[in-house]
Amino acid sequence: MPTPIRIEVGPLRLQGEFNDTPCARAIVALLPISAEPDTWGDEFFFPIGLDHPLEKGAAERVEVGEIGYWPPGRALAIFFGPTPASQGSEPVAASAVNRVGRILGDATVLRAHRNALRIRLVRAEE
Repeated sequence: MPTPIRIEVGPLRLQGEFNDTPCARAIVALLPISAEPDTWGDEFFFPIGLDHPLEKGAAERVEVGEIGYWPPGRALAIFFGPTPASQGSEPVAASAVNRVGRILGDATVLRAHRNALRIRLVRAEE
């Protein structure tokens, strides 16, 4: 069963969920997570200190609004549009990511907050 989360970027509050996979459950155990995000095109990414391998279903091509775990950087990635690796409007990760969750609703609103100094992920009830 998915775990409901809230993603806070400056004044913006988005609802999301983490999947019920080993990697996603390991990330949920770390919540709340607060970090200074970097951007790569329309992607936020930030280290979370988790060391987890790629899982079945990992992919480079993801959907707008997907949340991925990127093992080489021990980082979480939130995709809200094309990245430098994209050929069109769909996001493409630098290398395969575990698909660990998604934003519920319009993730493209994150474009207006790409210069955010802090991003925070919490369980929805917090």
